[in-house]
Amino acid sequence: MKTIPLAEAKTHFSAVMKDVEQGHEVAISYGKKRKTVAVIVPYEAWKKTKKRQLGTLKDRGTVLFSADYAMSDGELLGL
Repeated sequence: MKTIPLAEAKTHFSAVMKDVEQGHEVAISYGKKRKTVAVIVPYEAWKKTKKRQLGTLKDRGTVLFSADYAMSDGELLGL
């Protein structure tokens, strides 16, 4: 991933967008310490990361109910 300062990104925005269009990620740094504050990624890569992962807690916990466990519908609904 290429990192460029904000001023350079503003000056050469078209070139930055061409890099992104080709599938590269571009990080934008800002301030005296050049801290990375943003990343420009191709839309297709961003769209893939938006899908939710199911089963992230799989095998991390268990629930055990005793054999004589019973709950009425009213208790379940908090009535």
